Amino acid sequence: MHKKKIFFYFTFIISTILLVFLSILVLKDIIFKSSENLANKSIYEFLENNHKDVFTIENITLFSSANATSNINSNSSFNISNLTQYTDIAIFINNNSEGETYTLENTLKSVKISEINFNTIPTIGTPKLYYKNINNFSKPEFEANQEITNSLEFNISSEDTIDFNTPTLFNNCANPITFSYVNSNIRENYTLSENISNISYDGSLLKKCNITLNSISCCLNFVITIVNNLDETFTCPISIQVPLSTEKNTIYEGSLIVKPNVYYRFIKNL
Repeated sequence: MHKKKIFFYFTFIISTILLVFLSILVLKDIIFKSSENLANKSIYEFLENNHKDVFTIENITLFSSANATSNINSNSSFNISNLTQYTDIAIFINNNSEGETYTLENTLKSVKISEINFNTIPTIGTPKLYYKNINNFSKPEFEANQEITNSLEFNISSEDTIDFNTPTLFNNCANPITFSYVNSNIRENYTLSENISNISYDGSLLKKCNITLNSISCCLNFVITIVNNLDETFTCPISIQVPLSTEKNTIYEGSLIVKPNVYYRFIKNL
């Protein structure tokens, strides 16, 4: 009788362990299939939401040059102060409209630049970003009160004309996003022996002041977020290398205009 009880308890324990083990396997299988179905559903929703390009970027224009303040010393030498390298950036958003067919889907409700960071930082100078009035594009002008710190949000207008003194975009994407990368204080109180008549206030100053291009190299990253008039949100990460040279020219020759070959897609958020 005693042996029968032992055998019964042993069988019961083994059966219980097997039952628990099988239950865990079944539960894991259910969780795996549920996760797989959820992942497949998310992929399907992503593809469904992004089966066409509503907003893209295929045109970016970059203008690089330099500027400085200066004065003539009593011994007729030439003194450079606050040598600055700047790059004006124009980003054209394409709403892929056919002709002038504008819809709630392909018109802007809000546009913002955020998550700004410098992937490569110049070893000399102080890099900052400023909003740029498109009418001043390529000019060595920027307003201290227009500095972009963490993000930049644009006003959206449907009027025929807008004031470019503040960050504003036409709702049909007619004008580009414009801002300036400015690296200031590259040289302070640097004396040149050249005659003032030989001085040009442009990128050639960098060479005259013995600034190497590697020392002012910079790569800028940020994210553009668009909300359209259907309240759908689209995002696009952008990376821009500040142009200081091309295969044929360098900024030392005065200025550079670069139009990189790009194709950025805005992804609709789920």
